[in-house]
Amino acid sequence: MQLTPFKADCPYCGERITLLIDTYSGPEQYIEDCQVCCRPMICIVEVDGGGRYELRLEDENSTF
Repeated sequence: MQLTPFKADCPYCGERITLLIDTYSGPEQYIEDCQVCCRPMICIVEVDGGGRYELRLEDENSTF
């Protein structure tokens, strides 16, 4: 397990938050509550062609 801090904006309250992402496990999707407003966010971790990780946060009503 390799935890790396990533910053992103909550899709509900807009606050900038920091999440620790396990960059060893590769791409994943999970739900985590916002540290500020406590609403559930969908956390989407993607890896681009260069091996760089990207964190995207969506609200529960987003469609994929």
